[in-house]
Amino acid sequence: MFGRLVVIVALVASSATVNAQVDPGSFDHLDWRLVGPFRGGRVLAAAGVPGQPQHFYFGSVNGGVWESRDAGRTWQPIFDDQPIGSIGALAIAPSDPNVIYVGSGEADMRSDIAQGDGMYKSLDAGKSWHKIGLEDSQQIGRIIIDPVDANRVYVAALGHAYGPNEQRGVFRSTDGGTHWSRILGNDDATGAIDLAFEPGNPNIIYAAMWQARRTPWNVYPPASGPGSGLYKSVDGGDSWQPIRGNGFPEGKLGRIGVSVAPNMPNRVYAIVDGDAGGLYRSDDAGVHWKRTSSDNRIWNRGWYFGRITIDPTNADRVYVLNTIVLRSDDGGSTFIPLKGDNTGDDFHDLWIDPSAPQRRILAVDQGAIVSVNGGETWSSWHNQPTAQMYHIITDDRFPYRIYGAQQDSGAIALPSRGNSRNGITMMQFREVTAGGESGMIAPDPRDPDIIYGGRVDKLDLRTEQTRSIDPTLAEPDLYRNTWTLPLAFDARDPGTLYYGNQKIWRTRDGGEHWQAISPDLTRENPAVPANLDKVTAANNLGNGPRRGVVYAIASSPLKDQRIWAGTDDGLIWRTDNAGEHWNNVTPKALTAWSKVGIIEPSHFNADGAYVAIDRHRLDDRKPYIYRTRDGGKNWQLIVNGIREGDFVNAVREDPKRKGLLYAATELGMYISFDDGDHWQTLQKNLPRTSVRDIDVHGDDLVIGTHGRGIWILDNISALRQLDTSTASTTRLFEPATAIRYREAEFTGTPLPKDEPMAANPKSGAYIDYRLAVDAKAPVRLVIKDAGGNPIRQWHSTDIPDAIDLSRIGSAPEWVEQATPLATAKGMHRFIWSLHYPSATDVSNPYADGIWAPPGRYSAELTVDGMTYTQSFNVVADPRIDLPDSAYQASFELARKIEALQVRISNASEEASALRKSLAEKRASTADAASRMKMDSFETRLNAITGSTPAPNPFNAWSVPPKSTQTLTWLERALGQLLAAVDGADAMPSADSRMGYEKLTALVDTTIEEWKRISSDTSAH
Repeated sequence: MFGRLVVIVALVASSATVNAQVDPGSFDHLDWRLVGPFRGGRVLAAAGVPGQPQHFYFGSVNGGVWESRDAGRTWQPIFDDQPIGSIGALAIAPSDPNVIYVGSGEADMRSDIAQGDGMYKSLDAGKSWHKIGLEDSQQIGRIIIDPVDANRVYVAALGHAYGPNEQRGVFRSTDGGTHWSRILGNDDATGAIDLAFEPGNPNIIYAAMWQARRTPWNVYPPASGPGSGLYKSVDGGDSWQPIRGNGFPEGKLGRIGVSVAPNMPNRVYAIVDGDAGGLYRSDDAGVHWKRTSSDNRIWNRGWYFGRITIDPTNADRVYVLNTIVLRSDDGGSTFIPLKGDNTGDDFHDLWIDPSAPQRRILAVDQGAIVSVNGGETWSSWHNQPTAQMYHIITDDRFPYRIYGAQQDSGAIALPSRGNSRNGITMMQFREVTAGGESGMIAPDPRDPDIIYGGRVDKLDLRTEQTRSIDPTLAEPDLYRNTWTLPLAFDARDPGTLYYGNQKIWRTRDGGEHWQAISPDLTRENPAVPANLDKVTAANNLGNGPRRGVVYAIASSPLKDQRIWAGTDDGLIWRTDNAGEHWNNVTPKALTAWSKVGIIEPSHFNADGAYVAIDRHRLDDRKPYIYRTRDGGKNWQLIVNGIREGDFVNAVREDPKRKGLLYAATELGMYISFDDGDHWQTLQKNLPRTSVRDIDVHGDDLVIGTHGRGIWILDNISALRQLDTSTASTTRLFEPATAIRYREAEFTGTPLPKDEPMAANPKSGAYIDYRLAVDAKAPVRLVIKDAGGNPIRQWHSTDIPDAIDLSRIGSAPEWVEQATPLATAKGMHRFIWSLHYPSATDVSNPYADGIWAPPGRYSAELTVDGMTYTQSFNVVADPRIDLPDSAYQASFELARKIEALQVRISNASEEASALRKSLAEKRASTADAASRMKMDSFETRLNAITGSTPAPNPFNAWSVPPKSTQTLTWLERALGQLLAAVDGADAMPSADSRMGYEKLTALVDTTIEEWKRISSDTSAH
């Protein structure tokens, strides 16, 4: 057994670390923000609701259950409050569509697979869920429900992918999942992969059994054993008979898929992976069989694919799901390709509505797609944020881009934010030709337009050309590979790039020349893991005992020439001289095939490092993180607080706060404030899914998940300041440096809100504060400039006006509401937009005026008589090269323009009041002479204001102005001038200064005229 490592040397805790736990309430102000992509990930389970034409469900292999009520136009997650995200099977009760059963754990036996924790059930069409057992099944391949009894359900449980276990085979429940009994399967090695009723007779059941297990070293085929086969029951599962002979294939069998024709119950099809693979058909309910097709296309990678769908009205029309969709119209003899391109979309299941065959849904590696016209057209898979990402990395541009490889689809790039009100959409999504579907990506630290990825390609984003710079070109030999191989730049030398297979390779000239800087670092003869039986252990593809690769490479950010390396067969190495000599520093407890997932050298101790170890391929799902503080001489296991069964994929150290660590696990996120001695969850609103990598970019925490895309925890500056005292004291945290980022004002008509899009982060200074108790008096926040002058303030009593549907000129979904200062106990965030208050809309504390120039500012929070102050910096957009004097000149001129706007605004308000008073007097006056005076005065009033009477005042804007000396014209002119001065970062132009001088004179003249008119009391 793999034991817990005993600490060899007692260590004194660093004074920089803090006590064990921080109150989780200290994270209340933080939420994970999805950034995409919206290109879907793998789906194995999908179904529609008969009788409800627009209603469909799918289960993502690591993204939970999703529902569409508009035939796939949009999808909503309905499983995010459950403790697992991997879905292998889904079934809707034919007798009651509100009853849904979900089997967790994808049953596709990939090397990269997400296990489940049993069965789930909903009685209200997915609004709520209940866990109903089979917790140790790990993989569920199929669920079938009695057509007249929603409580009678059968489950095909495949079992553990990497080891033996009892909870595998066919299970039956007659009470809706309260109790289960295994009715087929009597060993710990053979599970069930498929089930099918005979239509009209649920007592007749076909079951496909599969003895399958994976090794730690094979990428593709698992081992298939002699327990595999097809079985039939005629008594509801009480007894079973194997289907053998009479034309059914003999010899070695693997995965089998089975289906029965809805309109011809004696017609049974089986897709078989084995020595005599292909499609088999029986026309007498499984007694006799014939091989109708051995077409390689229909049983390619038969261990991964195995689904057949039969047209409900035509038993000769058969669909086989593989890298493409194939259809036969002659009972399985010949096939034509129906859907899928030559890259291999990989189709896993097809549901066809038995009562309306035009309705159907496909489960694909790229998501789920719906057709309502028999497959002529399909909905998009670019509306499902279920991407399965591997490693992610960010570049150094602003806003930064996030790169990663998406399983089944290819490498991608996404911005951390979009530049419009649309946020991040598929228009910002970028496919990347370096990295493939599983490789690592390395943006060049010296040039963000150069991207390295995969094994190895070099992409120039300017030309879109991709060049192969394979490190082994000059040294042809037999090199070992696995699904993902390491690629990383040196932390201290941005011109040095490393790559690994069984050796480590280095280039210092952009891939023109590579040099091996290590020998084969893997185990020469690793022991066969105890979780493998003889059948599985023999599945080595003819390779010798040495099958491992270097899986992790990391260089020290503090010490030149120090490199750490880890292998997927359980070794850790360190070199202090750039590869001339390598030291084996593997912890003694690390046995063969303990995968070294990620090594994180410390940013504070040159001899420190953290290592994430993944042993789930040894059927060991415990978490393992190791820490060394002495260069690998001694290691400590640091997983206290990470739950059992939640193995670790990545560990990262915060580069700004010593002792602050982040762990990405198979089921979520954790954080440690004491250098890993204790961990606590950082899950927040993050759905349950596998988190594969972490990148701390500035003040943001970026993660890549293997089922729900990429997420960001924006601005973690307060996390870096937390300690145990935070829970009991009111505190204002020091804000992070705020960047003056300008979002584009108008980029065309925005996308509809039901298009897939991710929100941008709020721009501005993030003011985080904690209240120890509910505030008794209003909370006040004041922003001051470097001279201590208040420039803006808010009170918690400043409640934004409710949306008035009788007045707003857009749908309410487009109205952005301000968030007032919070007064409740706990952690809160308020964002200052980096603007001065509006000079003309003074009654609205949330109305923005001109931009605050870069400089030093302070936030002053007053709570129940106590004032807390923190200073922070506002800096310019790093893409803009301007002297400080330009920002100051722009600010000063903008303030002057605002002063003119105030004068015009005040006069306009007076004019409006006067117009209202005049209308009231006219209504109450019958004297003709008085009314003539009023009419004459109104003419003068219209002339000075520039108002044009119109039946609908909203149309008055289209009438051209008749004078530059009117309030309306000046209001527009000053607005245009202010936009020219304050609307972009630039030194004010000579024209704008000249315009200000001329408008000042016009304002003076117009205001004097207004005073004369408004002081004439003879007519009002």
